[in-house]
Amino acid sequence: MIYTPNKIYVNLVFFLTVCLSYAQQNSIELLGTVVEKDTEMPIPYASIVLYDSDTAQKAGTTTNIDGLFSLTTTSKNFKLEISVMGYETKTISKFENTNNRIDLGTIQIAPENKKLDEVVVRAEVSKTVFKLDKRVFNVGKDISSSGASALEALNNVPSVNVNIEGEISLRGSTSVQILVNGKPSVLADQSSNALGTISADMIESIEVITNPSAKYEASGTSGILNIILKKEQKEGWNGSISANTGTPDNHSLGASLNRRTENFNLFTQLGAGYRSLPQYKSGTNKNLISGETLYNEGTEYRNETFFNVTLGTDYHIDERNVLTLSGSFAYEIEDQPSETTYAGYDANDNLISNWVRTETTEATNPKFQYELNYKKEYKNNEEHSLIVSALGRYFAKDLSSEFLDTTISGSENNEKQQVDTDYKYSDYTFKADYINPINDIFTLETGTQYVVNSVINDYEVREWIEHEYIVNDSLSNNFEYSQNVLGVYGTFAYEKDKWGVKAGLRVENTDLKTLLTDTDESNKQNYTNLFPTLHTSYKIASDFSIQAGYSKRIFRPRLRNLNPFVSIRDNVNVRTGNPELQPEFTNSYELTSIFSLGKASLNSSLYYRYTTDVVETVYTFVDNITIATPQNIGTKNSIGFETNGKYNANNWLTFNGDFNYNYFERNGSYEEQSFDFVGRQWSARLGTKIRFPKDIDLELTGNYRSDYKTLQGTNAAYAFMDAGLRKKILKGKAIVTIGIRDVFNSRIYEQFVTQPTFERYSNRSRGRFFTLGISYGFGKGEAMTYSGGRRR
Repeated sequence: MIYTPNKIYVNLVFFLTVCLSYAQQNSIELLGTVVEKDTEMPIPYASIVLYDSDTAQKAGTTTNIDGLFSLTTTSKNFKLEISVMGYETKTISKFENTNNRIDLGTIQIAPENKKLDEVVVRAEVSKTVFKLDKRVFNVGKDISSSGASALEALNNVPSVNVNIEGEISLRGSTSVQILVNGKPSVLADQSSNALGTISADMIESIEVITNPSAKYEASGTSGILNIILKKEQKEGWNGSISANTGTPDNHSLGASLNRRTENFNLFTQLGAGYRSLPQYKSGTNKNLISGETLYNEGTEYRNETFFNVTLGTDYHIDERNVLTLSGSFAYEIEDQPSETTYAGYDANDNLISNWVRTETTEATNPKFQYELNYKKEYKNNEEHSLIVSALGRYFAKDLSSEFLDTTISGSENNEKQQVDTDYKYSDYTFKADYINPINDIFTLETGTQYVVNSVINDYEVREWIEHEYIVNDSLSNNFEYSQNVLGVYGTFAYEKDKWGVKAGLRVENTDLKTLLTDTDESNKQNYTNLFPTLHTSYKIASDFSIQAGYSKRIFRPRLRNLNPFVSIRDNVNVRTGNPELQPEFTNSYELTSIFSLGKASLNSSLYYRYTTDVVETVYTFVDNITIATPQNIGTKNSIGFETNGKYNANNWLTFNGDFNYNYFERNGSYEEQSFDFVGRQWSARLGTKIRFPKDIDLELTGNYRSDYKTLQGTNAAYAFMDAGLRKKILKGKAIVTIGIRDVFNSRIYEQFVTQPTFERYSNRSRGRFFTLGISYGFGKGEAMTYSGGRRR
């Protein structure tokens, strides 16, 4: 008999179908729910293993977040073993089979009474350890089982603080980058409440990176926080909705929704609101040659209506391959009214002129971002991975302003001006990272990143002359900016239980171009730099470790520093950019220790930084008008000490604080004027959280920043306090918050510029803010505050 390929295929399909039907008829399904014996609470992620009569493992699974499990077997004689850390192992060997289905119902397991091994005890309690170039905060059951949110988990990390409105800071600075599983993510966007879809029991650990290795781009922020999620994530619906109000106006509605299945994680966030941000200002410009003085005082507003939406999905192709696609869109409508009063006096204190300058500004700002990310884990080790990602962002501003000067008394000072700005910004980041743990001791990392930035800023100023508006060519321009940065890196690490070292090298090429299209003035810079890094750590004892690190960093001048347009919003205190500005480079050395003693933890650092071509704002004085321009001025040596502590006095009282002292030496000159001097600056923050009965939390935070010497003068000291009250209701599913920013209205920025020919004083403050919010978490989501998108 001759079999054609089609006949073979048909017979094969028939054979497999018969075998599959037979297997299904003879397979047995087991299901049940695992709970704690004393509390009847479900136990998630318990290990369920099925053995045959020869004690060979035949099948296995874990319980979900509700303690449920289900598995199938074709074995006739078997037993089931249930185990989870901290509980007695339970074995079941007798079953009642009904139509090939065994329902074990509720299975109770008891906590272990015997003393656990020391290492196991540590694993159950949150603890910080050093890992060469980072500190790793392992989230233990003391946090993950308490129903805390991701923000509350972050707030337990030494050096990290999360205020009652959800703003995250690292070592006192809010300029911190948030990553999820080592990559940028819409879930990590601080401008929304997307973190509300992450709860503490989903977090494996949180990495704190203050002196980044060569793996990270050389232009840094104050640090990086990387949230590592557990493989076993909550299935089902998670989300929250929130409403907020406040004075000055701060009104918003927001919602987050997250749907997790075995293969998909779908998330979305919606928001809308209105807010105003007043700024009170006053100042003095004094001409020391003529004796003339010009005073100004007024209030600027930035009112904004905003809408935003975020959509994204993680697709788990299989156990080792994940594809992420996400995007967000926001639309803002701005209104910026302001009014400033000016008064000029001669050397004899006689009034020369008194006038009012009013501003009417309207703008629309569309912006969006999108991300495509692929992660592959290799079979031999889950840390052996490849991550490839593409991230795109776009922002536009269509702005129109009208300025009117009206004389009150003295010499006439009437003027009308109009400004139109057409601004378009886009950047694209393409990145690939490969990590290979060669063995338990050696690890190799390598990767590349390409960042493309492009900006077009068409700026036109018109002045009212003889009954019509005429373009002022000296103030108008169309500025085009592009910067492309290509980076390649490699690191090699040697790490054992107590000691390790990690060395790395990053190479970055920067291609910068600027062009003033109206005057055909261009600036081109192309430079390649090496950025070496070296990190080491040593574990002296279980509760005491030290870490040392070196890295070279770069600050590339941003568009605001380079664009030479003159801002005329305040036409007696103007600022302009400098297209010839060069990047500044910093060699950073840091020695850090971490010490834990019972309920207290202390992180202390000694650091030294040497910076060349320091970018400083230089003030010049022309016709009683101060002009601020960034310049590269010499070098800066800085040595400092920083300490961060947290003390959990008991289950209702927590203290945390930061202290930073910095001594610096400046050397440089500009236009034959020497700027050599030494100075010091210190800052401190002390916060306390008090937990009252009925799920009421009170948070008080005091801050102080000392005065410090600047290139041409002094910045004054200031102190302020924030307060917040939070109440959990509906068994913690809903939260009501009340916040007061700057309780005593004392956060006032004062700057003094003192030069041989002029003096300048400026004073700015935001005033006291009151906020009220309510949030409700549904499904397995956590209630949290939503305050809308960050301003650009």
